[in-house]
Amino acid sequence: MRLLVLLWGCLVLPGYEALHGPEEISGFEGDTVSLKFTYREELRDYRKYWCREVGLFFSRCAGTIYSGEEGQETTEGRVSIRDSRQELSFTVTLRNLTLKDAGKYWCGVKGVNKHLQITLVIFPGSSRPIMHLDSTSAEDASPALSNGSSKPRLSIPLVRILAPVLVLLSLLGAAGLITFSSHLLRWRKEAQLATETQRNEVYLSHLNHRTSQLGPEEDFEISSPTFLSV
Repeated sequence: MRLLVLLWGCLVLPGYEALHGPEEISGFEGDTVSLKFTYREELRDYRKYWCREVGLFFSRCAGTIYSGEEGQETTEGRVSIRDSRQELSFTVTLRNLTLKDAGKYWCGVKGVNKHLQITLVIFPGSSRPIMHLDSTSAEDASPALSNGSSKPRLSIPLVRILAPVLVLLSLLGAAGLITFSSHLLRWRKEAQLATETQRNEVYLSHLNHRTSQLGPEEDFEISSPTFLSV
């Protein structure tokens, strides 16, 4: 029974797990992003394509662009695709991104019942360095140079990793500042209390010293007046 299921899968889905690539990519307005996909040896001579998913109830492909000969880049508008058959990979490049470019796209092999769905997220803002994602180095955080471009690449996973770290460092810094302020306030109160205590002790000591220097009070004798008789 298991053998029949495997045979059915091979007949219905001849490209099953034969294509690999990123499932999501992000960029800013005006950026250029590149996506690299890899495929198996049996798909070397097939044409690869890139298109946008459209349709509300039934999804279909629109604005399809196909790869050309080995190493030749095909460009339509702001989208280009290049198939490197020796490396068993092809690259899709999107230039001058706009907010309207956000959405879902398909990437696949013509003649094979298999495609990948990629989500493109666009952030508003000025131009940023080129961001590069592929199936083998999507998690590489080190900057690299794009083919034919001197602009550095910025890996999206690096931003996702650094964001929680920066938030944690900010929280630790705020907690440290609060603790330092609390200790400083307590120290000032203790210093003020010690000063007042010392001042009171000096005053009492001075008062006792003056009291000890005073002599005993003198007794005064009061005589009664003498009355003369007439």
